[in-house]
Amino acid sequence: MNWIEIVGWVGSAILVVSLLQTRVLRLRWINLVGCVVLIGYNAAVGVWPMVGLNVVLAVINIVYLWRMLRTRHDAASYTVLEVEPDDTYLGHVLTVHADDIAEHNPGFVHDPEAQRSAFLVLRGDETVGVVLARDAGQGTAEVVLDWVTPSHRDFSPGEFVYRRSGLFARRGFSRVLSPAGMQHPYYERIGFRPTEDRWVLDVPQPA
Repeated sequence: MNWIEIVGWVGSAILVVSLLQTRVLRLRWINLVGCVVLIGYNAAVGVWPMVGLNVVLAVINIVYLWRMLRTRHDAASYTVLEVEPDDTYLGHVLTVHADDIAEHNPGFVHDPEAQRSAFLVLRGDETVGVVLARDAGQGTAEVVLDWVTPSHRDFSPGEFVYRRSGLFARRGFSRVLSPAGMQHPYYERIGFRPTEDRWVLDVPQPA
């Protein structure tokens, strides 16, 4: 096997790996890399139909990446829907994704009777995130769940709950406290500041 064949096998392997990704953004990036490698391989061996195919696939990946990155922090692309903590659809989402929620939010237990603020984050008609918060006293809203579907985990759509500060200010909260023990928190990117073992967001108050 010569080095050109190795390049071909590597490109094919990268494409296979891309299709195993649950995160849409990561899938597109890896797939793009695989296409570029296979463009080079097929050009080297003179298989021009495959060069054309991979060029088209690469362009498609670039277009989708541009669209996703352009709207990544665009509030117009997401809807924050407040629901009751005992909402049937909310309970369905938490049940269906219970294993993934437990992995990223250890210790979380859903209690429909608890006094909590509950928010669903939607992109179009797809539910991509859930945020639940409770009144921890002294003007603090403590987030007990901040979960995002695996496909949208690179986008952090929960940020749109916190960016709409009026959701918390109207309830008299002056700060928001991140969940305890959350895995891979993203709060620094959206204006939270670190404390000893949590992240805190100071809520702007209405004039």
